[in-house]
Amino acid sequence: MVLALVEHEAGVPEESSLEALTLARDVAEGTGESLSTVVFGAEAEGVADALGEYGVETVHAVDHERLDRYAPVAWAESVDQLATELDSEAVLAPGSQRGQEVMAHVAARREQSMAANCIEVTTGEEYELTRQRWGGTLLEEARLGGDTKLLTAAAHEVSAEPADSPTEPAVEPFDPSLDDGAFGVQVDRYEASDQEGVPLGEARVVVGGGRGVGGPDGYGQLEELADLLGGAVGASRAAVNEGWRPHDDQVGQTGAKISPKLYFACGISGAVQHMVGCKGAENILAINTDPEAAIIQKADWAVVADLHEVAPAMSEELESRGHAD
Repeated sequence: MVLALVEHEAGVPEESSLEALTLARDVAEGTGESLSTVVFGAEAEGVADALGEYGVETVHAVDHERLDRYAPVAWAESVDQLATELDSEAVLAPGSQRGQEVMAHVAARREQSMAANCIEVTTGEEYELTRQRWGGTLLEEARLGGDTKLLTAAAHEVSAEPADSPTEPAVEPFDPSLDDGAFGVQVDRYEASDQEGVPLGEARVVVGGGRGVGGPDGYGQLEELADLLGGAVGASRAAVNEGWRPHDDQVGQTGAKISPKLYFACGISGAVQHMVGCKGAENILAINTDPEAAIIQKADWAVVADLHEVAPAMSEELESRGHAD
């Protein structure tokens, strides 16, 4: 049995979980095992409907009165207990913050290794892996042993692809044995964000600004452009450090990882740490006055000019074509 952790929002699987599920299906096919998932929350039925498209045979719905909110240790103990009961060949999770945290706890409980951010897996007595290191700037070839292989899939690196033969997964409740210690850390509440518009991590178009924007007032023109394109505004670490934008807007190794269809990099130098955050973008258009800037060399298209002239001109052109709200 290959077991995959699936995160979801109101019964809709997260994209990163579908990516991990695709990698888990490859592992299942390589080992001749069946594919199952573990799901937390009350919407297991809805999740099952979506997961059948990915070849899942069974959805194990964790049913516990105290697991109405995320608790990392409790989740890990639940996954560990289920994997033991199923005698799982491997357990995979998405390369999300929760997925990485839960699998790290599972590995600690089992006193064995966990391979994070995998993009390719070749099965065998030991698994041969290709995985990201140092924020995606290095690809490592590694081997992973253990009775049950523990892995996470690198976010935005494995394409989420449906199975050739869809299934109709059975939904089976699983009631883990959890004591008070498992709930020492748990989400207490969620607070609404003041952010308006499309969330940065979900935007199909992102307009990012760096030190070249010149100050907080300079982001008005980037916000206008983003609004016209139905996108979101991001920022480099330098701009966030200056206090021009909140940390939630930061794109980079220590900020958000984005995967838009188009990323406008305005006045951004293109440091390695920033490129880690935007390397999932399908296309990058850089606007910079420095033709030698690293971002110019890494972009699909480049405009060597002042962003304060280019961004307003683009907005004006979009408005003239009827793209304004």
